[in-house]
Amino acid sequence: MGNLLCCVQVDQSTVAIKEQFGKFSDVLDPGCHCLPWCFGYQVAGHLSLRVQQLDVKCETKTKDNVFVNVVASIQYRALSEKANDAFYRLTNTRSQIQAYVFDVIRGTVPKLDLDAAFEQKNDIAKAVEEELAKAMSHYGFEIVQTLIVDIEPDEHVKRAMNEINAAARLRMAATEKAEAEKILQIKRAEGEAESKYLSGVGIARQRQAIVDGLRDSVIGFSVNVPGTTAKDVMDMVLVTQYFDTMKEIGAASKSSAVFIPHGPGAVRDVAAQIRDGLLQGSSTQH
Repeated sequence: MGNLLCCVQVDQSTVAIKEQFGKFSDVLDPGCHCLPWCFGYQVAGHLSLRVQQLDVKCETKTKDNVFVNVVASIQYRALSEKANDAFYRLTNTRSQIQAYVFDVIRGTVPKLDLDAAFEQKNDIAKAVEEELAKAMSHYGFEIVQTLIVDIEPDEHVKRAMNEINAAARLRMAATEKAEAEKILQIKRAEGEAESKYLSGVGIARQRQAIVDGLRDSVIGFSVNVPGTTAKDVMDMVLVTQYFDTMKEIGAASKSSAVFIPHGPGAVRDVAAQIRDGLLQGSSTQH
């Protein structure tokens, strides 16, 4: 019906290519247009001005000879002011863009190691975009955005990379565990050394207290009982302690048998030995 009335409708975000007797005449913007067919006018086709997306998967290899599949996403659109070039100069726009993407990726990725390719995805995308923008502008197309959405190495390479990563993490964990055990051992040794030091200080203080107590007892007894010497008082104190010890051993319900020489001579020998030990300990403290 539109053709009979010589009227043509062009949708929004679309332009139509107007020809007269097969020759380009004009670009029709969205809206209704009159094309008298009797004068040879016709619509050769329509061109969308919307942003389109093309995903390109390119196989190449890296500098360290690892084959990868690089997936690039190209977003492009036709320019209304260059609709004539966009409609007539390219037979297959998507194939043209794909060829340029292949050329740039296969010229860029082989210069990089696998790790560097992952790290420099943005640089690869920028190189592809610059090359496409320069080439496609001559054909009436604008490159809106170029993204490298994925870099897929071979499955065996990915498994090897995961194993390397796992081994590195295990090595790090082992190092941290060994360091923690080292710290525990150092702290334990420091604690034992501090404990032994404090125990030695306690024993030294205990012996000093015993010596001081005995000295005070000797002095007090000598004052209260005139005519006694320090040796007499010490012998009596030691004998008293000796019998107190024997009493405690006998009173203990679960005490083992203890054989100690007994008799006046034995008591004198024990007293002499204890006195000599205390006097040596006292001289060492001073």
